[in-house]
Amino acid sequence: MSLYSQRGVSAQKEEVHKATEKLDKGLFPNAFCKIYPDYLGGEKGWVHLMHADGAGSKSILAYLFWKETGDLRVWKGIARDAIAMNLDDLLCVGITNNLLFSSTIDRNKRNIPGEVLEMIINGSQEFFDELQGYGVRIRYLGGETADVGDVVRTIAVNGTMTARWPENKLVTNDKIRPGDVIVGLSSSGQSVYETAYNSGIGSNGLTSARHDVLHKTYGARFHESYDTTLDEHIVYIGPHRMTDEVIVPGQASALTIGQLLLSPTRTYAPVLKQLLDEHFDKIHGLIHCSGGGQTKCMKYLPGDFRIVKDNLFEPPLIFRLIQEASHSDTREMYQVFNMGHRLEVFTSPSDAAAIIAVSEKFGVEAKIVGRAEASDKKELLLKVGDETIVY
Repeated sequence: MSLYSQRGVSAQKEEVHKATEKLDKGLFPNAFCKIYPDYLGGEKGWVHLMHADGAGSKSILAYLFWKETGDLRVWKGIARDAIAMNLDDLLCVGITNNLLFSSTIDRNKRNIPGEVLEMIINGSQEFFDELQGYGVRIRYLGGETADVGDVVRTIAVNGTMTARWPENKLVTNDKIRPGDVIVGLSSSGQSVYETAYNSGIGSNGLTSARHDVLHKTYGARFHESYDTTLDEHIVYIGPHRMTDEVIVPGQASALTIGQLLLSPTRTYAPVLKQLLDEHFDKIHGLIHCSGGGQTKCMKYLPGDFRIVKDNLFEPPLIFRLIQEASHSDTREMYQVFNMGHRLEVFTSPSDAAAIIAVSEKFGVEAKIVGRAEASDKKELLLKVGDETIVY
């Protein structure tokens, strides 16, 4: 059993999928998000979507960083994580504008004071204001903040996003076909709409990252930061402290481990807004490589395909640090973490250059990372160095 599983987390969420298997799959079962008729407006040709997600256990990393450094600004990053995880999922069905967002924050009041809530709530509005400058309008409708100390040890930051959208402007993944190439958009670096280097970590796999990278002393000092029923040999087993500095290739100054682990989840909203406005017909499918990492695409294929990814990005430093600390094999790393790109665009080979050009205009590196091939079964092949991994 992997360390990830031993800590009570599943990259593939098998039990969740089993629990929801009888629910309505929506109008387009291969789409990245569930799409339903326009129940609220009742207008033909329009659809309705509602999506919920959050920052997950990354909020515990923010808690540790704040406790160690006293820097409250880290909580603004958690606000962005909760929003980006919702927004980028909806972007993958083509929605780029006129969205509504409601936040849900559960806290342990004894550990999380009001000043933290202010940072999260104000940070959310600041993010919405920035996105509006790129033509992505999200209206913040408030939400629920609950003091539930018997339920949570620190804080859980989540949200729900909803939209109405014209059906003829949806990306449903049904156009994916053999011969398509996959353009991957990098998860790391610094885009023109980011103010600092992004490690690429996103908001998936942070339970593993936290315990694998951080030193045992965090468990001793902060019992509220982990499940105390876990076997101690899998709790905070890493060599690093939050304030340890590391050299990141291409960066003028060193960054701390805490900064790398807490890089806000990159949104691709500015890139996808332009792509969907100007190149909608070129896009056959969109996949947000979130939970499940590089295996995520296999859940949304409109038939039996062999997906080959043989030109992947070099894994950013944060993932190498996690693997060195955990001794996880390559197979597990690529199904827990994005490992270098978190957005995939399925398109015709002749249209790939136009998509890459738009991404790079925004300072987001992009390239063809793989392709879709005809097959008699669904299969994924990853080529990582000299290793070929089959899922």
